[in-house]
Amino acid sequence: MTVMRVLVVDDDPLTLHMVVYRLRQWGHDVISANDGTAAWEFIEASPSPNVAIMDWMMPGISGLELCQRIRARAGVPYLYIILLTGRNHPEDLIAGLDAGADDYLTKPFHLGELDARLRAGKRIVDLQNELISTRETLRIQAMQDPLTQILNHGAILDALLREVDRAHRQRQPVSVILGDLDAFKAVNDTYGHIVGDQILIEVAERMRSCLRSYDSIGRYGGEEFLMVLPNSDAEQALSLAERIRLAVCNMPFHYKNIELSVTLSQGVTTWTEPYPFPLERLIQTADGALYLVKNAGRNGVEYAHFDVGEDEAVVPIGRPNPLLRMP
Repeated sequence: MTVMRVLVVDDDPLTLHMVVYRLRQWGHDVISANDGTAAWEFIEASPSPNVAIMDWMMPGISGLELCQRIRARAGVPYLYIILLTGRNHPEDLIAGLDAGADDYLTKPFHLGELDARLRAGKRIVDLQNELISTRETLRIQAMQDPLTQILNHGAILDALLREVDRAHRQRQPVSVILGDLDAFKAVNDTYGHIVGDQILIEVAERMRSCLRSYDSIGRYGGEEFLMVLPNSDAEQALSLAERIRLAVCNMPFHYKNIELSVTLSQGVTTWTEPYPFPLERLIQTADGALYLVKNAGRNGVEYAHFDVGEDEAVVPIGRPNPLLRMP
């Protein structure tokens, strides 16, 4: 049987020693406690057990209460519970199962029966872990762009909303970079979409390598990328945007026997207090800055202030450092 991490909890020293000894003989990783309070500390610690074998009657926190606490937790791996009890009345067993126990053994019990029930528990734990893994895979797939493996359009907008909400609460700035590969349609038309897709994958990776661990990047459109930079002011965002531009532009891309270079235009803006937060206006401001770069010959970085007046019009009013725009 595959090794599991098993927690044994019993205030009877003889039972505790016997079960722990046999479980270790069977090759399991065993931790033990003689009361419910100590057991709860093990359950809350990392790595947590896969299975808990618990006595019903214990000082402090009883086995029944411990079951209820375990089942009240959310977002944690499933813990399979085998309840040990001297009670054999049907209403007691029902109470134990209703509290969250998966199985029970009536004292005194045969160790072979414990082994069989552990194997049954292992099957349940494995199924639960597979379900958690599948659910997590589906969650990631729902957020990821399938080509570049960065966030998709909806997920990057969700990230932007979260970061602006956090910035509002913590009174910190948050900056946005909207990047667009220049004349990328010509790449697809000349070399085909397979080559174009490979370039998009590599561009996303080069961009991501420039970001901090808590920044977010997503594919906003075909060859457009949106980056969300928490606690970054205009100067920091502009500096990062230029590093990203150089990372994309300074090294040619290779696919089989093809070598080609692409350039990148980027618009930058920063949200700070006390402005309200219309999401589309913030992105529109970055897009307005991006348009200025495109209009000036591409391959550069432009900044626009995020400013909402009474008519909620966005006013791009230029970049702080004109030297950041490259010819």
